[in-house]
Parts: sequence; structure tokens; C-alpha cells
Amino acid sequence: MWSIVCASSSTLLTQSTNPYSHSNALPTQPSHSKLFLTTSARRGKIKSMQISPKRETDPKKRIVITGMGLVSVFGSDIDTYYNKLLDGVSGITPIDRFDTSDFSVKIAGQIRDFSSEGYINAKDDRRLDDCWRYCLVAGKKALEDATLGKQLLADTAMDKTRMGVLVGSAMGGFTSFNNGVEALVLKGHKKITPFFIPYAIANMGSALLAIDTGFMGPTYSIAAACATSNHCFIAAANHIRQGEADVMVAGATNATITPLGLGGLIACIAVSKRNNEPHKASRPWDRNRDGLVVGEGAGVLIMESMEHAMKRGAKVYAEYLGGATTVDAHHITEPRPDGLVAASTIIKALEDAGVAAQEINYVNAHGTSTYAYDLAEVRAIKNVFRNTSHMKMNSTKSIIGHALGATGALDAIATIKAINTGWLHPTLNQDELEAEVTIDTVPNVKKQHQVNVAISNSFGLGGQNSVVVFAPFSP
Repeated sequence: MWSIVCASSSTLLTQSTNPYSHSNALPTQPSHSKLFLTTSARRGKIKSMQISPKRETDPKKRIVITGMGLVSVFGSDIDTYYNKLLDGVSGITPIDRFDTSDFSVKIAGQIRDFSSEGYINAKDDRRLDDCWRYCLVAGKKALEDATLGKQLLADTAMDKTRMGVLVGSAMGGFTSFNNGVEALVLKGHKKITPFFIPYAIANMGSALLAIDTGFMGPTYSIAAACATSNHCFIAAANHIRQGEADVMVAGATNATITPLGLGGLIACIAVSKRNNEPHKASRPWDRNRDGLVVGEGAGVLIMESMEHAMKRGAKVYAEYLGGATTVDAHHITEPRPDGLVAASTIIKALEDAGVAAQEINYVNAHGTSTYAYDLAEVRAIKNVFRNTSHMKMNSTKSIIGHALGATGALDAIATIKAINTGWLHPTLNQDELEAEVTIDTVPNVKKQHQVNVAISNSFGLGGQNSVVVFAPFSP
């Protein structure tokens, strides 16, 4: 028997038999360990803890979102991005950045016509890896959106030692790394550019933003595969809650649509080969899915203490209530099929947010369009939210592809826009859902839905799990 205690909703969920009827049968209990998703578990004994959800009230510790910026397959404007999502316009197209004739996969969510004009000087723009170009543009747009642009900062007495940057990347400067290796192999080590190491390492996006803005607060990078963005949001929020910062620029960036990146993804994980129908390739939870579609881009949020935001009269898009991270400790590329650790991550996130499970009515799901992750996530959600009749769940990846480390940041922006607009974008290619998927996936057409409290899930290779919680802001 396995059991779950959802402390945030004071509900004991017990299952004594295998709840999954899919042909890929699951054991009723993991063979390698007993898993009890409660802080009071003691080797087979579970004590149900009665905890009443309580949201943070201290304005110094409440975290609000005052700015958003992105670079996406639909450009670098937030409203354009979300309107394209609402319209269900697929951003998946044939790759034309390099010759794919020898590749089994020829499609991606490739960014075209990207411009950094006004945000990066021409000299640096020529040198920078796309990963950092995307980061700088998304970050500076977010700061502008929050009225924290460079000019404003120069003209005010804001304490830059209490402003930090936490923009992660699953892989860092992939093109720079690729070019460095190519130079070594073809020309020798003396032909490696001096920018190779600085532009290849994963923290350079945060460092470049800090250099450009003069921010001297907590500044570094987190790499947690496809869960990177949420890890960054959670860590950034904790810096503010602990009194170490007033403002954090947080998010993630990735640019891996290169021959090496695509070839590596083909080799290690399931990537869709639906080359003749790119717009139908990413199809989360659909029975006919054949793998993820790689994407790219960057997303950045300005996270600020409510006290600091109110003092400067900032507009607020939403409130960050909390989040949590865990690891499956199961496999390097596959999630735990039962979704139990992912479920515990949701529970921990709700506890951190001070939110009861029944308050959640929208999930921006990880929804990769891979066989294993799609089902594991659904099982996790259903384990926590026993009644999902009021909930809606969608996958942004069905439209723009999987931007790896940056995917959670692009998802978070979609989640916040859903909160602001009252409209949910569709999940594309919902033609024949898996039998286990009994939650409304907003199939194929947008839906109006007033979001009460939302969660955004991101899971990644190595068993990384991360969940963040957003809600409408009420002072």
C-alpha cells in the first residue's frame, strides 16, 4: 500500500491497488524504496498532519511580479506572444538554420528574424552566443516593463546592492561550446577564441545582465535541465523573503537548435519525427504522440517584494505565492512512472504558498508530448487533486515546442497572462487523448476561465521536479 498526505488540504489519499489501467502496468509500490509523501513518514507509518493553509502577509516577504520579458518563436513582445498562443498558431516549422538532410528530425520551434537592436551594442552582438543575446533582450525588456530600465535606475536612489539576477540555462552557451571544440579539432588550441570559456559557461547570462544594470545583489545561475526556470524563480523569491534582496531578475534562456544540439537530443531522448506535419508534431497527452519538439528562447520575470513595489508605485501583474523542488532519484532520462515524487513537489509547493489544493483551478503543465512524462505528470496531478472537475490544464509546448531550460519561464509568462486576461490558450493536437487524461486540456481552441490560483509545472532530465504557484494580486 502507498499513501499520500496532502497537508495543504488536510486530505489523506490512500490507494491499495494499482490505479492505472494502461497496458504499461505499474507496480503498486516501488521496488527500491517505500515512498511516503509527508514530513512525518516513519518507515511505513504515516501521521496525517492537520495544517490550515496560511498565505504570507508580511509585505517584505510577499513577492509580486512587476515586469515580464521574453524572446520567443513569436517574437519579443509579450502581448503578441500570448495572442499567438490564444489563437493556437503553431510555432513549429522546418529548420532552416542549418542543413538537416542527414537528420531524422528536421523540425523545431526555431526563432527567426531576431533583433537585439537597442539592447545590445553591435560589437558584443557579433560575439555573443544566441543564448546570451536572448537573455539580455528578455531581461532588459522585463526591466523596462517594470519601469526599472537603465535610465530610471541611474536617476534614483535605489540600492543596487539589493538587486540581483538569477537567469539560468540548462546548457549555457551551446554554440560557443560547439565552436570552441570545432576550432580545437580543426585548427588547434591556439585558434580557440578568448571568449570561449566566458561565453560557454552557464552563469554568463546573469553576469552580463548584472554588468549592464549595475546590480550587485545575489547573481548566479542554476542548471536543472528542463526544470531550470522554476528553480530560479524559487531561489530568487527566497533571497527576497530572507531579506537579502528587494528585486530579483529571474528566469532562464536556451538556444540549442544547432547540429550538435539537435543530434544530441535525437540520440538521447524521444524527439518527434513528424517532419511532414510540423504543426501537428507536438501533441501532449494524445495517443499518437511520438516525442517532443525542441524549441528555444528566453523568459524573465521581475520579482519584487510587495513593500518595495508599492513604495515606487509599480504595477503588479500577479503574485508569486511559493514553489518547491524535488528529484525523482530514479533514472537519468525517464521520470518515475507513478508520478509520486512529482506529486510530492506539488504538495510542497502548495504548502510553501499557503494554498489549499481545492483553490487551484489551472495548471500550466509540463506537457512535453513524450510518452513517459505526459502520463507521469497526469498521475501526479490526479494524486494531489482528487476532484479535477473545476480544473483546466494546458501545455504551452504544444504550440512553441520545448525550450529546455527556458521552457518554465515561457510557461510562467503564459500563466500570468492567463491570470490577467481570463483566457487560456489551447493545447494543440488533442485528437485522441490517453484514457487517463480526464482533466480538461483546453483542446485545440482557447477557453475563457477565471484563474483563482495557478500552478506551473516543470520537470527535467535527471528526475528534476519543480512547481511554482501564481495568483491574482490583491494588496
